[in-house]
This record gives sequence, structure tokens and C-alpha cells, in this order.
Amino acid sequence: MSSGFAPAPGGAAVDAVARTGRGFALLGAVQVVLILAITMLSPALPAIQRDLGLSGAQLTLVSAAYGLSFSGLLMLGGRLGDLLGRRRALVAGAAVFGLASAAAGLGPGFAFLLGGRFVQGIGAALAAPAAMSLVRSLYPDEARHARALAVWGGLAGFGATAGMLLSGTISTWVSWRWAFVVPVAVSLVAVVAARRLLPAGPAPVRVKLDVPGAVLVTAGLTVMSYGLVQAGERPWGAGVVWGPVVAGVLLLLAAFAVVELKVADPLVPLGFLARRHRATALWAVFIGSAGMSTIFFLLSLYFQDVRDASPLLTSAAFLPFSAAQVVTGMLAGRLIGRFGGRAVMVGGLVVAAGGLVLIGQLGASSPYAGAMLAGLIVFPVGIACVFSGSTVVALEDVEDSRAGLAGGVVNTAMEVGPTVGLAILVSLATAHATGLRSGGETAASATSGGYAFALLLAAAAFAASAVGSAVVLRGRRAGTDRTAVRGASAPHPPAEVVTGGAEGAGTRVGG
Repeated sequence: MSSGFAPAPGGAAVDAVARTGRGFALLGAVQVVLILAITMLSPALPAIQRDLGLSGAQLTLVSAAYGLSFSGLLMLGGRLGDLLGRRRALVAGAAVFGLASAAAGLGPGFAFLLGGRFVQGIGAALAAPAAMSLVRSLYPDEARHARALAVWGGLAGFGATAGMLLSGTISTWVSWRWAFVVPVAVSLVAVVAARRLLPAGPAPVRVKLDVPGAVLVTAGLTVMSYGLVQAGERPWGAGVVWGPVVAGVLLLLAAFAVVELKVADPLVPLGFLARRHRATALWAVFIGSAGMSTIFFLLSLYFQDVRDASPLLTSAAFLPFSAAQVVTGMLAGRLIGRFGGRAVMVGGLVVAAGGLVLIGQLGASSPYAGAMLAGLIVFPVGIACVFSGSTVVALEDVEDSRAGLAGGVVNTAMEVGPTVGLAILVSLATAHATGLRSGGETAASATSGGYAFALLLAAAAFAASAVGSAVVLRGRRAGTDRTAVRGASAPHPPAEVVTGGAEGAGTRVGG
């Protein structure tokens, strides 16, 4: 497979290694900022609402618009990367993302902010799968590729945490609009430097795009996600909730049952998703991103609404979370090399479940330096292992011609997880808080109790997923996910690999 780089004779080999490292750093920066863009408005939502005079429904749309277009178009974006060329798709996606970020930050009102966020998601859906698939072009050697994927799996979680920290800091000291400078800057660097630092990737696949499948999958995910987002503020029996959810599911079923089984080159071949190890890994990505977004969303509200913390202090509360996540991400490659991606993924689910149990002990006056802090250290250790291990397992045995598709599928699981997870858990938290309030609890106590209830349910889901994953993959030979990484797990890791889901929507839960 051609990497797109000229051979590096003699002493030029060192320069080639350095250039590869800079290329991976560029791809990693793009991945981080695409995820950062989802969470970067969360602590600033009250300020945005005040500055623009938004209603609760408008604020929800602003928060959810990016995730709706991002998750809904990822499948199509991944396939377009295979068809158009991956570097070209990355540059085009980064350009759209950067321009939309500038429009959202500079726009005078609700329409500009909402439209900018939605178009941001369109650009991200094209850039994210291309960035992931270009990792293989940078590292054609299986050992280095597996090591790079282990690092890549931790970047999403790091980006989500960085978005929270960035938003809280900027909205405290200057206007929340300045948060959009980071996406604009990274996009500009990607557009300018991509041709110099990144290979073009394999030649574009010359097949006809499955337009009906693309339309149905995109419409199904978008419509279903919209209904689930509405569930944060309305009961599940409301037409604006169940109507879009049912319509979205039917569109997705139609895409797979009617279109994907009939076309010669379907957008998402059923066999690709049906592989036991891949389906299990995608579920781990899905539930991992759902759990992470739940923590970010509920604790952001808890610190500000219940404990009366400022956005800056709210962001500071997540600093141990970020540190634990980064350190674990740096060690992920070695862990997978020693134990295999499957074991790291399952172990991460168990550890993350324990972290959720600790955080789920919160109350209206719980001290931060207790179970809360312990949970904010334990959970990110587990979730970094989940993302790294599941990314390696999900992309195992993927042909290079389908790398863009694989990147789209993994990113879709990461983006849909928060929408579904938040819709379910926020609704349960609200219902539980309402029951506590009717029983005589204060507003702060009832709200805290609702949050704790939702977090403990999430812990149970993680534990059940760990057991289910271990059973489904029992007896499966670890194979390439262990041996491929082991070769790259020397005491001095390659300089070209640097380290790094998680997202949240913006609906408010009350007691």
C-alpha cells in the first residue's frame, strides 16, 4: 500500500519519522477539536441563554445541533472519504468545520449560532472518519498501527474533557464566543498543513455511492436523535418525543432491510456490523460515550445549580478527571500489548462502573474531596481503557478499502451514545427527583437524588456490559489486537505516536 510519501533514503529516515509524528499530531489535534466542539458550550449555556435571550427550547437546540448533524452524517462522511480520497475529505471537512465555527462565534443571534453549530457537524462528519482512516496510511506496519489506534481511542475522551475546561475558563474571563477560536485555529492549521504532513491515502474507491442508503441512514439517525433530545424536557409519551424516535427507527430499518440488502455496494454492509468482536466493541464505544456524557452533563448542573459553583470552578472540578484520562491514555498501548484489546476493554468497563458508583453517592452537601473526587479519578481510568481497547478491537481485520467506513461506524457509535444515554438517564433522573420532591424533599436534595439515581443505573449498565462482553468474546483468541501492539510496546515508544467520548447535550434537569 502506498503511503503517499516519497521514500526516505539514508539519513532522511529520521526526518521521515519526525514528519510521521507531526502528521499523527495533526490528525490527533483534529480529532480532539471535533469532540471538544461538542462539550465546549456546556458550562457556558447559562451565559449564552442570557446574552442571546434564548428560551429553554432554543438553548436545547443550540446544544444539540452539532451532535445531530455530526452523528446523522457520519456514515455518509466515512463512505465519501473512501470514494473521494481521505486527505481530500479531511481538508474539505476541516474547511467547512472552521468556517462554520467562525460564523457561530461571530453571529449576532440565535439563527447564526444554531446554523453554525449544525454546519460544524456536517464538516466534522466528513473530517472525523477520514482522520481515523489516515492513521493506517501513516502507519502501514501492523504493530505501529495498533499502537497508534490504542492512543487514538483515548483522544475522544480527552477532547470532551478539554471542551469542558475550555468553556468554563473562557466564559468566566471573557465572552463564550472566544471558545470558537480554538476550532477555527485547528481547522486552519489542518487545511494548510495536510498536504505537507499527511499521505493522500489509497486511491479513491471507484464505486457508485449508495445514495438511497445514505439518505435513509442519515435521516433515520437525525430524526431519532432529535426525538431523544426532546425527551430531556418532555415526557416520553409526548408526540414530539416518540414520533421522531419511531420514525427514525423505521427509517433505519428501511435502510438496512430494503436498501442495504439489495444494492451491490451498500453504505453499511450488514456483514461488517455482524462480526461478533466488532459489534461488541461498538457497543462498548456506545455505552462508554453515553456514560461519559452523563457525568459531564449532570455534574455540570450539580456543581452550578445545587452547589452554586461558578463555571470556572465547575471546570476546575474536572481537572483530576482530565489528568487521570491523559495518563491512562499514555499507557493504553502497553496495556493492550500485554493483555489484549478485549481484556482492556472489558476491564475498563468494570473500572468505569466502580467510578460511577462512587460518583453516584453525591448528595446536596456531599464534600468534593471524598467519594466524588475518587470517582472522578477512577471513572476516567476505566473509560480511557474502554475507548482504547474497543477502538483496536472494532478495527481489527478491516480492509484498507473500508477504513473510512470503519471510522464512520466507530464515530457514529461514539456520537449516538450520548444522545440515547442522556435521553434515557435524564428522563429517569427527572422522574426520580419529582418523586422525591413530592415526598417532601427540598429542591436541592431531590435534584441530587435524581442525579445519583441516574448515575447508579449507569453503573449497573456498565457492569452488565462488562459481563456480556466477556461472555460474548469468551474463547476468542486475542490475536492481532495483542501481538500487533506488543511489537510497538518497547521501553522507548516511537516518537511519532502522541497521546490524547463523550459528549453531552444541553437540557436541564430539575427536582
